[in-house]
Amino acid sequence: MRNDPASTATAVLARVGGPANVTSVTHCMTRLRLALADPAAADERALRAVPGVLGVVAAGTDWQIVLGPGVVDAVTAAVTTAVTTAPARPASAPAPGPATDSGAGPGDTVLVPPPTGTDTHAGGAACARGERGSGCSSGAGPDDGTADQEARAAGQGALKERLRRRDATPFKAALRRVANVFVPLIPALIGCGILAGLNGLLLNAGLLPGLTPALSAIASAFMALIAVFVGVNTAKEFGGTPVLGGAVAAVVVYPGVAKVTAFGVHLAPGQGGVLGALAAAFLATRVEKWCRGRVPGALDVLLTPTVTVLVPGLVTLYGLMYAAGAVATATGTAANWLLTTTGAVAGLVLGALFLPLVMLGLHQALIPLHATLIDQQGYTVLLPLLAMAGAGQVGAALAVYVRLRHDVPLRTTIRSALPAGLLGVGEPLIYGVSLPLGRPFLTACAGGAAGGAFVGFFAMLGTEVGATAIGPSGWALFPLLTGNRGPGAAVAVYGGGLLTGYAVGFAATYLFGFTHRPRTPADA
Repeated sequence: MRNDPASTATAVLARVGGPANVTSVTHCMTRLRLALADPAAADERALRAVPGVLGVVAAGTDWQIVLGPGVVDAVTAAVTTAVTTAPARPASAPAPGPATDSGAGPGDTVLVPPPTGTDTHAGGAACARGERGSGCSSGAGPDDGTADQEARAAGQGALKERLRRRDATPFKAALRRVANVFVPLIPALIGCGILAGLNGLLLNAGLLPGLTPALSAIASAFMALIAVFVGVNTAKEFGGTPVLGGAVAAVVVYPGVAKVTAFGVHLAPGQGGVLGALAAAFLATRVEKWCRGRVPGALDVLLTPTVTVLVPGLVTLYGLMYAAGAVATATGTAANWLLTTTGAVAGLVLGALFLPLVMLGLHQALIPLHATLIDQQGYTVLLPLLAMAGAGQVGAALAVYVRLRHDVPLRTTIRSALPAGLLGVGEPLIYGVSLPLGRPFLTACAGGAAGGAFVGFFAMLGTEVGATAIGPSGWALFPLLTGNRGPGAAVAVYGGGLLTGYAVGFAATYLFGFTHRPRTPADA
């Protein structure tokens, strides 16, 4: 039975420090993404225990709560309503929850020791039973283990804080911020991509010739102006005025840039693509912040927008578009070289590493690369390779289902999460099945590596498999497949890769995914 979205939203907010502690709310296909003013006020362990929460990825102020497809939309709406209607926290009031001086920087998540009486270590069950030697205390006096309990709690708290700081490195933080720019664009990318695929099928079949021009216009319009949307989201993410970020990024796709000469050559509309738009809007936010602190208030409304558009606009025309165009060209060249020369190895590595990226919430940072390849070649060759990780995950889940036939709750979880897994949404199986079991997560990665190697091997033989849109994977990617030898060859190779991932993920998990042989009724 599905949990009530309002109840789930209330429970989530109660465990992240309340609505007043949330500074922004977004979501992708499976995750509720919250920015927290004070990460120390959130209780990650309690958040994971909320019914319906499949997993939590926390790094600094960025918290991602995995809820699954469909559910996340309703819960996000409820959370947004609660956050926007909640009274703001007074500026002079302390942040909700306990606070300590940890010496951590603003990007770090600080774990604060819980209130007295909270189980903080592995001996919690023994504490509840009152067993001696568990390091627990009832608070009766200094000789009953209080000091030992506090020492253990402090040691574990320090360890968790070090692990959290390691996860919140500047590089990972930068990737998450880039992901935040592109995640809101995914629904449009999916919808327009599916329409483009449908239009391609109609054109190849010679059907509905009066409709195909309209479908082409609808499917292509968003991609033609995606730079503007990237600019708006970039300014929003980095603290600038969204419309100014969009205005500067619009320079990249404006047809009139063809009359501008930079470095001795005429610029081309769209040169630099989403990379140029991202850089232009980021520069605009920096210029805007610089102006806000120096322009007199009476002139701010006139001078700040003008300078924010003019200076980054000129830099975009005479530098960023050229540089970003060179980077985009190099990206496409490198991707093609990688697949044609080391396709099997490249596919193996990419297929093996994608599940850990999903687990860390960093997979969305690859969207700019996909968008760049689609802009250059009409399809991205990376997405079909990365999609093989989902096939390995499905195979591993099926092996767990077969081996642990007497674990009814786990088998129920697999049955409910498997349809989403087949359609390329892997988080329910990752957080609900393979990751908690440990080894099946590694064997799922092995299945993804095998599927990626299969697709990459055919790329070495001259058959590229690409996706015309970003977002879906698994079976949902079939309508979006194309390649240098047409959709038929692409579908055949991709299907073979999925079967390989399923088979290897299943076999590896069945044979090596468990430390001990699962118990049977004969063992009783």
